[in-house]
Amino acid sequence: MTQPPPAAPVHAWRMEFYAPVASFRDPLFPRVARALPVAPPSTVRGLLAAATGAAAEPVSLGIAAHADGAGVDTETYHPIAADGANPAVAGRVRAIKGGMTIRDRPFLAGVHLTVWLPEPDGSRLHQALRRPRWPLRLGRSQDLVHVRAMTPVVLEPADTAAIGHALAPQDGHQAGTAHLYRMASSISTDRLTTRWADYLWCDEPIGPHPVHGALRDTTWSRQEEQAVWLLAP
Repeated sequence: MTQPPPAAPVHAWRMEFYAPVASFRDPLFPRVARALPVAPPSTVRGLLAAATGAAAEPVSLGIAAHADGAGVDTETYHPIAADGANPAVAGRVRAIKGGMTIRDRPFLAGVHLTVWLPEPDGSRLHQALRRPRWPLRLGRSQDLVHVRAMTPVVLEPADTAAIGHALAPQDGHQAGTAHLYRMASSISTDRLTTRWADYLWCDEPIGPHPVHGALRDTTWSRQEEQAVWLLAP
């Protein structure tokens, strides 16, 4: 989902993160080695919640992300049976049907993540990211994230902007090379309810293009007039 197109400039903070390794498993394909090429909004909101120490951070945000490379790792899974038939001992379960197994796990290397946070949440989260309550991660406990820069910016309404690697709502643009992904926008604190949405993302950056419901960040040094869509939780 996206916010209604703003009619005036929006004051925000641009947060730039880097993760050496990250893996975003696609939950719509259980038991299959399929991963998403970009962090879902729910994962980014979880990263922000780790910074503040809150149970959740249901904030509006803009996202752009890409990775320098990708690969496949082999991992050992120890699923716990819901009925307690195969309990874990020291974190391990027996290698029986439905028990311990070996699976391939796709991963991304050199993940670059940029997040735009409009005010007033932007200033609050900027302070939290200066001294995070919990380690900053992109999903798994080993996928640690580094904060590279935090910059106040002004986002302007746009009809045309460089799409780059921005995450956009389904109606955000009509670039022919974009791929549509169904991802979690937010997850309840008890993890029983997931809100899903369809997002467009381009694996190759796209330059200036007509956009709908977008803002633009004219100060991003890597690409002028970067399109930003504020995604609702």
